Amino acid sequence: MTHPLDLKEFTLEELEQLMAAWGQPRYRARQVTKWLYKGVTDFQEMTDIARPFREELARQAQISHLQIVGLQQAADGVRKLLLALEDGHRIEAVLIPEGDHATLCLSSQVGCAQGCAFCLTAQRGFVRNLTAGEMVNQVLAARALLPAGLPLTNLVFMGMGEPLANFPGVARALKIITAPWGLNFSPRRLTVSTVGLSPLIPRLGHEVKFNLTISLNAPDDDLRSRLMPVNRRYPLAALLQACRDFPLPRHRRITFAYVLLKDVNDAPAQARQLARLLRGLRVKINLIPFNPHARLPFSPPPESRILEFQEILRQQNYAVFIRQSRGQEIAAACGHLVGEPGKAVISGQ
Repeated sequence: MTHPLDLKEFTLEELEQLMAAWGQPRYRARQVTKWLYKGVTDFQEMTDIARPFREELARQAQISHLQIVGLQQAADGVRKLLLALEDGHRIEAVLIPEGDHATLCLSSQVGCAQGCAFCLTAQRGFVRNLTAGEMVNQVLAARALLPAGLPLTNLVFMGMGEPLANFPGVARALKIITAPWGLNFSPRRLTVSTVGLSPLIPRLGHEVKFNLTISLNAPDDDLRSRLMPVNRRYPLAALLQACRDFPLPRHRRITFAYVLLKDVNDAPAQARQLARLLRGLRVKINLIPFNPHARLPFSPPPESRILEFQEILRQQNYAVFIRQSRGQEIAAACGHLVGEPGKAVISGQ
């Protein structure tokens, strides 16, 4: 069975070529993209395109979208979206209000193959990569939920999946998201988080512009390999070299995320080891107290331990921030996204 073309999978240049192949002027591509990224779901809404060609588009192509089948809202305003894909799989995204704007944490895969010990998504396993259109459609679905006057300005690829393991899809999605003819997001407002697929870090940085976050979580190879299997393939030396090779703009820094696990990676000696490890890189460090879950065998350190860890790093002249988790009561915090059917319900709207 042949499926209609999903126009959100195309760049502007590719759409221009498609329009030419259909005997249409190339400017039709800009007309179509204008409507696509306004969020229309029906070709008949494209009112500046002649009706016969709108009907032809409806025969040849589709305007894909994601259905919100579950929505939870936490007391702090964070909303978790359960989104149905066309093949029946489900993913989650998290919409975070932040004063005068909002941030979306979006997914790049159904499940995840990386197997990090402290992440609930890993327990689902890997199902498949998301397409560029499915990633773009998460942004459109979230944007439609926001009230007038609250713009969606920031996107973080920190949801389900490892973005760099879906390199072609994520690179294409980022190009559409940042393009003036697409969603027109500033690259300074985009963050991609990776567990450390080292060869792909500088490669993606040369293709598209974004802020880089490394999920680090241990200051030595032995512990990191136990927590994060990716480290057996790409140990810390390879990861740090990839960070040096990343095309980092002037006055920007790479963020290293460090999930603090009680009695695992939170000792003062490990803080000092981390300080030595990152010496010479332009970095900031986000300390993330572990978000507990009954299905995971870890707990967060006490506050005094977290503050001590932070202070040791500060004394070594690092910019260190303690990330306060949000949306925990609806399992929307870091490492909690699974996209399982029945896990989210319409509530708190």
